[in-house]
Amino acid sequence: MASPENTYALILAGGSGARFWPLSRNTKPKQLLRLFGEETLLDQTIRRLEGLVPLENILILTNSQQVDAVREVATMLPPENIFAEPAKRDTAPAVALGIGLVAARNPDAVMMVLPADQLIRDTAAYQSVMRDALAIAGKTDGLVTIGIRPTWPCPSYGYIERGERASIPGFSCEHPPVEVKRFREKPNPELAEQFLAQGGFSWNAGMFVWSLPTVIRQLASHAPELANFISEIRRSKDLTATVNAQFPKLTPISIDYALMENADRVLNIEATFDWDDVGSWISIAKYLEESGENNRTNQPITELESENNIIFNSRKGSRVALLGVDDLIIVQTEDALLIANRHQADSIKKLTDLLPKELL
Repeated sequence: MASPENTYALILAGGSGARFWPLSRNTKPKQLLRLFGEETLLDQTIRRLEGLVPLENILILTNSQQVDAVREVATMLPPENIFAEPAKRDTAPAVALGIGLVAARNPDAVMMVLPADQLIRDTAAYQSVMRDALAIAGKTDGLVTIGIRPTWPCPSYGYIERGERASIPGFSCEHPPVEVKRFREKPNPELAEQFLAQGGFSWNAGMFVWSLPTVIRQLASHAPELANFISEIRRSKDLTATVNAQFPKLTPISIDYALMENADRVLNIEATFDWDDVGSWISIAKYLEESGENNRTNQPITELESENNIIFNSRKGSRVALLGVDDLIIVQTEDALLIANRHQADSIKKLTDLLPKELL
């Protein structure tokens, strides 16, 4: 593995607060909520890196609406390691900004790119995989991805088609990588079934590991606009002014489209740790206490002839009582109450388009 002083992590902590409304808001999306105890998902993401990446080498990229809340959570990091994007430009410009910030500090670094909003509880297994990924990234000309072994034919994730075991002369590790054949976009349910039946596919978890010389070289070949932006950051004598002037001009595009699908060599390590994207209230339900007939709740409830409901009550001193209702999502906060059909959980984001701005 790269030495600690040469190891960096970029945590992407932006996004909207739509899927978990009304608990989440524009200023407090999923990664800033205490859904699983006292720690936020961002807290957990940072703490998983303890012993793997020095705190001074952990950078967080968020947006102007959320930067204050991120700073309140990430008090263990130097304040200058938390950056707000000046505009919304999707993941490729965000990652390029992170690469530029790291390159300005250490052009020979090996870095991880990590989402802030995933639930991973087995820290030891996580660190074992990431140590191997860092070592591989430092010894090869490939970009390393972390894949999740599919447990069901999910049509909401991108997929990675895995190929032959990668050849890395003179190097062995506990989690050997394979060559990536190609990235597959979010499939329809029938195609997802085929992927699962065929085998050899991983869910794309959005975790990447690479050396800076390798990723910058690949960006120069396949995404020159982003490579030029990184060069400007590295040359800049006024970083804030450069980012504010140039970042909003970048083409909005995902890192998968801009780089990963076109890169000359991509390697994949399949995760051996637990992983959950917790993408909706349905995902949260399995971590809540069971009450009555398969009702799931974070607080004691009273229920009669009610089944398969999800209740999340963050209002102090209040009680939720259910009578003769099934398949609902009920979320209560101090200023809002959501009652939704659990089969329409993915449409909550659409509902927020109709809400008053003061509730977003």
